[in-house]
Amino acid sequence: MHMADALLSPAVGGVFWLASAGLIGYSSRKITEEEGQVSMKTPLMGVTGAFIFAAQMINFSIPGTGSSGHLGGGLILAAMLGPCRAFITLASVLVIQCLFFADGGLLALGCNIFNLAFFPVFIAYPFIYKVIAGKSMNSGRLAMASITAAEAGLLMGAFSVVVQTTLSGISDLPFGTFLLFMMPIHFAIGIVEGLATWGVLRFVAKTRPALLADTGKAGSPTALIATFAVATIVIGGFISWFASSRPDGLEWSTAKVTGVEELADAGDEIHRFFAGIQEKLAVFPDYSSGLRSGREEPVPGSPVKFGTTIAGIAGAVLVFVLAGVLGILLRKKRKNGNADRKFSNKR
Repeated sequence: MHMADALLSPAVGGVFWLASAGLIGYSSRKITEEEGQVSMKTPLMGVTGAFIFAAQMINFSIPGTGSSGHLGGGLILAAMLGPCRAFITLASVLVIQCLFFADGGLLALGCNIFNLAFFPVFIAYPFIYKVIAGKSMNSGRLAMASITAAEAGLLMGAFSVVVQTTLSGISDLPFGTFLLFMMPIHFAIGIVEGLATWGVLRFVAKTRPALLADTGKAGSPTALIATFAVATIVIGGFISWFASSRPDGLEWSTAKVTGVEELADAGDEIHRFFAGIQEKLAVFPDYSSGLRSGREEPVPGSPVKFGTTIAGIAGAVLVFVLAGVLGILLRKKRKNGNADRKFSNKR
């Protein structure tokens, strides 16, 4: 559900750039203002972000539709890291995808961060997931909470895409018709996302339940970090070979309304400016090795895509570094802030 620049006017794109930047600033401030024990959740930002990047490479087919979907991951991150750390981590994933993989437009980056991160992290997690799951690690409640919240977050994001596109007014996508296709297909995608979310959180609940208890005192989850690191390499480096090539829910909906999966850019100076920047930075376009345009073609009779492996591992490393560095900086700032407050109190 990564929006392309062709759907957005500069005004709408700019507004959501500001909105997402404001939410990143808000999240950073809330983390540094936390009291008490320094949470081990902050160092987890890098490895969980890399895992979500790899998981998003796996497009799964939606039977009977000709469409596909992929994991969003916002709910998983929120349950493991808390909303503010989750938002910054998922924003890091989307920035890396946009800049180095040309996944989603640069003008649309603010919209993509808002649609894919804000709704699951700040709405679906606290008001749906936590209410249903409670403090219990019961598998049934965890499943219901995961599926319901994942559906809600994804459908809110899909609705937001339609609203942003309509407000932009630069495409031939009428609100009602576009909505008619977007919501059902993303409901179907949400079922898979909910089940995947439940699977990951059920694993965490069994191995490190304190991490989901929302106390900020998860201890040192070394084994869990190692597990997510290995899973990231396996998914991004190898399982990604088998990702569906069918259009995702947004492309499918666009094609149903207009007859084409990707609309042409408006062609104005601002759109050309952002497209030029993205073209220069995208060293792994469409998750290929960058040695040729488009997806790397496998050897006939073989699913092997070494370019995809290189791109998947490189992207996971980039997300790990970006989210990890941000986590370290926020942790240091928090420590310094707590030290300053203690010094002031002593005086």
